[in-house]
Amino acid sequence: MIYDIIIIGAGVVGTSIARELARYQLKIAIVEKEEELAFGVSKSNSGIIHPGTQNSPESLKGKLCVKGNKLIRKIARELGVDFKQVGELIVAFNENDLARLEELKEEGKKLGVPRLKIVGKKWLREREPNLSKNAVAALYAPTAGIVSPYRLAYDMAENAMQNGVKIYTNSKVSEIHPIKSKENSTAHFEIEIPSGTLKSRYVVNAAGLFADEIARMVGIDDFKITPRKGEEFILDKKREHIANHLLFPLPSKTSKGILVIKTADGNPMIGPTAQDGDDKKDLSTSDQGLKKVLEGVNRMIPSINENDIIAYFAGLRPVAGDDFIIRHENKVPGFINVAGIQSPGLTAAPAIALMVCDILKSAGLKLKKRKVFHSHRKKTVHLFETSLRKTKKLIEKDPAYGDIVCRCEMVSRKEIEDAIARGATTLDGIKFRTRAQAGRCHGGFCTTRIMKILSESLKKSPTKITKNGSGSEIVTKERDND
Repeated sequence: MIYDIIIIGAGVVGTSIARELARYQLKIAIVEKEEELAFGVSKSNSGIIHPGTQNSPESLKGKLCVKGNKLIRKIARELGVDFKQVGELIVAFNENDLARLEELKEEGKKLGVPRLKIVGKKWLREREPNLSKNAVAALYAPTAGIVSPYRLAYDMAENAMQNGVKIYTNSKVSEIHPIKSKENSTAHFEIEIPSGTLKSRYVVNAAGLFADEIARMVGIDDFKITPRKGEEFILDKKREHIANHLLFPLPSKTSKGILVIKTADGNPMIGPTAQDGDDKKDLSTSDQGLKKVLEGVNRMIPSINENDIIAYFAGLRPVAGDDFIIRHENKVPGFINVAGIQSPGLTAAPAIALMVCDILKSAGLKLKKRKVFHSHRKKTVHLFETSLRKTKKLIEKDPAYGDIVCRCEMVSRKEIEDAIARGATTLDGIKFRTRAQAGRCHGGFCTTRIMKILSESLKKSPTKITKNGSGSEIVTKERDND
């Protein structure tokens, strides 16, 4: 079979593009090198839906961010994703910085960010009582929000599959061969993956950190992805209400700064750092990173301390210059690059998907709407956000909801089994879908039980169960029964 489109990369951007293209009568596939979806850049995303501030009015980033902010609400309702509009504050601590707040406000207004206003000390004291008394003012953007980035990616992928999209995991692309079709002048491609050769009329490169390497396979070498490491730290849920908004300092040229981040799951996060490097696999954290984040965050909320932290992690942002790269490559007809999608990539993803559709149409792809597009999916059950009354009814219907596997995050056996049925094959796949293992004990109580459920459901030996794919096995040898 020749696909109409193959998308390389199954993060938030790749799955968003796939879902949007699934509205049309097309044969579409996503190719992902990892064991599961969203295991690349997306797994370390902070989950912020940015309003559009802190972006140049002339930038593609800014325009797509504002558009994406509007689109994400409808998508969240359709897919049953828990989006919360919490608002954002960019905080100034010096009277001399008020002029910069005014500049950010004007830039945001040019982009179309709604209802921006500068608020003073009294407003801040009433609405952010834990904020440092040194704060003098802030730019308030009420349309900022939070969402689970992994669950958004999984739900978009699931909805895309519901509409006919094929997904290949464990399928690292080794070569791409552009060829000319004998029947017409449309460019075709042969894509080599471990299981064989895939053929497609068009290719969309949404490979995140490795987008430059994919582009070079077809002779495009005018951009380079630089991994920008961001160390972040998750706080205990008991600190859930430490801030009522997303809190930002004034941004620098390379970073939005050290933030206090509300999350869709309740645990606040602090960070990230921003350090450019060369290693696309370096996810290490450091004492220096922790010190820098605590210093930055204590300027905003002095009461946060190291004892509040329950997890350390780092993510890598794919930097390819100051702006996104989204374009059809005329020298390789049919090849579309979607590269350098760093912040605000999550927010912009739905708008990026629409832009890619327009690019494909301009490049000759006929977009004929499906007679039936399934835009909705049933909301996934999460006991951590379900009332006791509703939980009781769920247990009456299926006792597996009453079998609590993860006590920290209140995750049942039924939720884990459902996650496996939806595609989870690893411990991280279970964590990102259900939050099991994401609490203060880090899976100390539930990991062995989850491994057993995975082993039984997938009919695999426990030695084959991994954290996040081959090379991350937990058990190396089964004990003899004698």
